[in-house]
Amino acid sequence: MIECRNLKFGHGSPKSKTYVELIHDISLKIEDGEFVAIIGENGAGKSTLSKILAGLLKPVEGSVTVNGMDTKKTKNSVLAKQLGFLFQNPDRQLCCYTVKDEIAFGLKSTKFGSAKEIEERTNEVINQFKFNKDDAPFALSRGQRQKLALASVIAVNPKIMILDEPTTGLDEVECREIMDYVKFLNETEGTTVIMVCHDMDLVKEYSKRTVTVNAGKIIYDGATK
Repeated sequence: MIECRNLKFGHGSPKSKTYVELIHDISLKIEDGEFVAIIGENGAGKSTLSKILAGLLKPVEGSVTVNGMDTKKTKNSVLAKQLGFLFQNPDRQLCCYTVKDEIAFGLKSTKFGSAKEIEERTNEVINQFKFNKDDAPFALSRGQRQKLALASVIAVNPKIMILDEPTTGLDEVECREIMDYVKFLNETEGTTVIMVCHDMDLVKEYSKRTVTVNAGKIIYDGATK
């Protein structure tokens, strides 16, 4: 479960005249196994909120807990064992020289298991997503890089996945393939999914709950329908 209370976030010191507040007094609870879409106009604060929920940004005021862990007091390496985050731009996430190393990187970082278990899980994900293990990530197309970044998140079997525009750069077939697999994880494995999305067709089809953000505030939180 993710819960934030009276959350505020901005740039600079709150006591400074130059302080710019981006998130204004948001309280939100996302239960285990939910599939939640976060929507809103460009600049509304969606991506900022998603990074705060993941612990990548720390609240200026208020608190965020991930499965009982306060993100201000918990190392990101510990949070990463519970929560996977997909950046909107995969080039901010990819860091290895081969597809195989990229997928194995998160498994090693989170101490997924023995060397043999990591090798087996890496090969399983490579085959599932139909990658060539020796390809260089930055030689792939934009859509394939996005797919690889998501595959590396999925590989560690996080209990919570936060996806910032997960289908950006994907064609229709790739988009459906990714979203259907995310849906499978949600419905079969009980993975909690939080998805920032501009595509209302995807929101309507896959998310049961929608949170609408405007100017750093939640203006709607309820059934997607």
